[in-house]
Amino acid sequence: MKIQDLGALDGPMLLFGGPYSNLQALMALQAQAAALAIAPEQMICTGDVVAYCGDPVACVDALRAAQIPVIAGNCEKQLAAGAPDCGCGFEEGTACDLLSVGWYGFANAQMGADHRHWMANLPDVITFRHAGKRFGVIHGGVTDIARFVWSSSDRSVFDAEWLALEQVIGPVDAIVSGHSGIPFQHATARGPWINAGVIGMPPNDGAPLTHFAILDRGSVTFHPLAYDVDAAVTAMTHAGLTQGYHRALKTGYWPSEDILPPALRRATPAKG
Repeated sequence: MKIQDLGALDGPMLLFGGPYSNLQALMALQAQAAALAIAPEQMICTGDVVAYCGDPVACVDALRAAQIPVIAGNCEKQLAAGAPDCGCGFEEGTACDLLSVGWYGFANAQMGADHRHWMANLPDVITFRHAGKRFGVIHGGVTDIARFVWSSSDRSVFDAEWLALEQVIGPVDAIVSGHSGIPFQHATARGPWINAGVIGMPPNDGAPLTHFAILDRGSVTFHPLAYDVDAAVTAMTHAGLTQGYHRALKTGYWPSEDILPPALRRATPAKG
């Protein structure tokens, strides 16, 4: 595993995941960081720079130009290898599995050798110290980069992933993760598990806003991110990415809720 240690970082930090090829959301996030006087070196992306939306190359180029620390998501791993699918861990036949064929094929066709080389050299884990605590940043899980860890996951899931990370990098006081797309903080037996959420897609809550996290003085707060949704949808439409995720940007609901735990899905209206 490739490990990058950022050392001791002081002041507020901005944590975010999944730009998902949504250039408009990434630009809005960078503007928000500038307004908060948070420098790029105080930001961390938990991976999946490239996914559902219409500007994969522009998002990679923007993150590289900003020199924001990024860990490899499963999408970066697969694109770097020229693999035939996103490696997201979707069960065969689920909506996510079927829909990923379209967006992954588009993104894969856009990536040049230089982009794939950058992805191949991204770290698997980032470590840093903040407010006297040591943090480890991962994508999904350590045992499986594409593991979906939810706020409702069993304690054994958190314990297994925490132990696996500490076997690689030593003791940590907190873990920051991504991949699952929904922000949360969960108090595990070992310490806080923080999922910063993603900026490229709403968290299936019926609103078009996406989310990021601020770590400051040892505590985490989650913040909504407004961006030019219409422009993002237009970019997807021009790219031919109209399988359902383009509607999700406006409705706030995923076309792939079957990947979610029941508690995180839309309530089914009562019949009769």
